[in-house]
Amino acid sequence: MNKDLGKDSILKLVLSMAVPAMIAQLVNVLYSIVDRMFVGQIAEIGNQSLAAIGVCGPIVTLLSSFGTLVGIGGSIFMSIKMGQKKIDEARQILYTSFTMLFCISILLTILFLFLRQPMIYWFGGSDALYPYANTYLTIYTTGTFFALMAIGMNYFITCQGFASIAMCSVIVGAITNIILDALFIRVFQMQIAGAAIATVIAQIFSSIFVLAFLMSKNSIIRLKKDIFRIDFAKKIFKLGFSPFAIIASDSIIIILMNTILQKAGGPGYGDILISAATIAQSCFLLVTGPLLGITSGTQTIISYNFGAKNRSRIEQSFKTIIILALSFCTLMFVVMMVFSGTFVSLFTSDANTTPIAIKAIRIFILGIIPMAIQYALVDGITALSNVKISLMLSMTRKVIYIFSLLILPMLFVAESAFFAQPLADVIATMITTFVFVRTFPSFLKANDM
Repeated sequence: MNKDLGKDSILKLVLSMAVPAMIAQLVNVLYSIVDRMFVGQIAEIGNQSLAAIGVCGPIVTLLSSFGTLVGIGGSIFMSIKMGQKKIDEARQILYTSFTMLFCISILLTILFLFLRQPMIYWFGGSDALYPYANTYLTIYTTGTFFALMAIGMNYFITCQGFASIAMCSVIVGAITNIILDALFIRVFQMQIAGAAIATVIAQIFSSIFVLAFLMSKNSIIRLKKDIFRIDFAKKIFKLGFSPFAIIASDSIIIILMNTILQKAGGPGYGDILISAATIAQSCFLLVTGPLLGITSGTQTIISYNFGAKNRSRIEQSFKTIIILALSFCTLMFVVMMVFSGTFVSLFTSDANTTPIAIKAIRIFILGIIPMAIQYALVDGITALSNVKISLMLSMTRKVIYIFSLLILPMLFVAESAFFAQPLADVIATMITTFVFVRTFPSFLKANDM
């Protein structure tokens, strides 16, 4: 059922929207994790295939980030208009967002297919990994349209209060992906190509589910032919640019890490380090995915009440979201520390890769508890329509990460690059908290509250 974002209990709203969004993000993470699990266990070529997916991972994420750009930007904008009771404009925002995603997906498909070979080498690939990476990336890129529709348009289901429906759309794709991975890789022996095909088919199912719901009578704001507004497109880009930049820069950081590990590790050992980092990043996604579900899934509550000029509900929302995010990250810190070895065994049994991957996981998660605050505040600031501040705070974290990533391997061993993650998480959280406390009243004043 949809919720009354202006009247229902904040705690109930946060839980009713955050929990399905957490589950949806967790299931969404399974797209990449399940592929890596099946691929890593392929006889003889499992380690190379896993490293190849690690090289393709940031490229795939970069593609998907364009869905987030339009999805989050458009859904926040639409939520504000719904809070202002401007339903006709909300409908135009939905149609404009759909058109933007359609055009962007076509352009990205052509561009990435044309550039896939140099990108693989730019992003840490080697001659040994290229055949596997090229196969995976070529197949995945052909499904860009469905990936962007499934990711981007799903935000418009959540922002109308149908968080459970949005969750179901992701679950449909994930279940399809798991079944087809087992069928294509284990039964038909299609190796890494099977993983890519399974993912594309799963995204087709998810996109059909999402678009069918938005076009149905059950959707409060229905998707149908309307006016494409350039001014709305600009606003959507503005609101969505901060989360887009966060995800896109995450891809750049992973690319940089793969490149540094490849060069610092040298022939052979560099591929092992990338495999270990790929496993650790997969583990980290089990934290950041659901955490993003909490903070982005509840943005619409803040945006709606920002449009309605209800300050007390905005403050309540921030407090509730932060507590929930902290509780989740504390739990995951304990789980990851205790079960890191079990997690690694799902991907590989290679004696050289396993101990490095376990070490990498335990280093990566050292800063996840304070990271919960940073995610909640940055996404909350974006929901208040203050993109400049949220983008500045996000980029500060990335700059710290990149600086640490470049310096640490030069001063110590190649594996010290893993410490860039917790250093960035802790320092960025301190900066974000300070800025938020000092500027929060001005955010609300800007809306004449």
